[in-house]
Amino acid sequence: MIAITVSAIAKLKAIQREHPEDPVVRITVRDLDESRLSFSITLEEDSHPGDDVQPIDGLTIAVDRQSGPRMGGVTVDYTEAEGFRFLHDGEGRSLPLLTIPTLN
Repeated sequence: MIAITVSAIAKLKAIQREHPEDPVVRITVRDLDESRLSFSITLEEDSHPGDDVQPIDGLTIAVDRQSGPRMGGVTVDYTEAEGFRFLHDGEGRSLPLLTIPTLN
């Protein structure tokens, strides 16, 4: 499963507080093309059948079946300067997250 830093958890909780429905945080990865991936974070009302659901420090994190295997070794981080980032294998390499969390 995915790891999430304390700063990313704090930011996700702040965003989640704006939605009284207590939404699920969905993390997804998709292919853009043969060599690039697209990561996204969205807020949704519920998890879906087949999701890998993990409670983390008061948040409910859902990863769909297709994304799960690709999230191994990925850590979600957050900084004010760079926003959400996906760090792979703890090597400090990051992929900026361009998707703004929204409630679907």
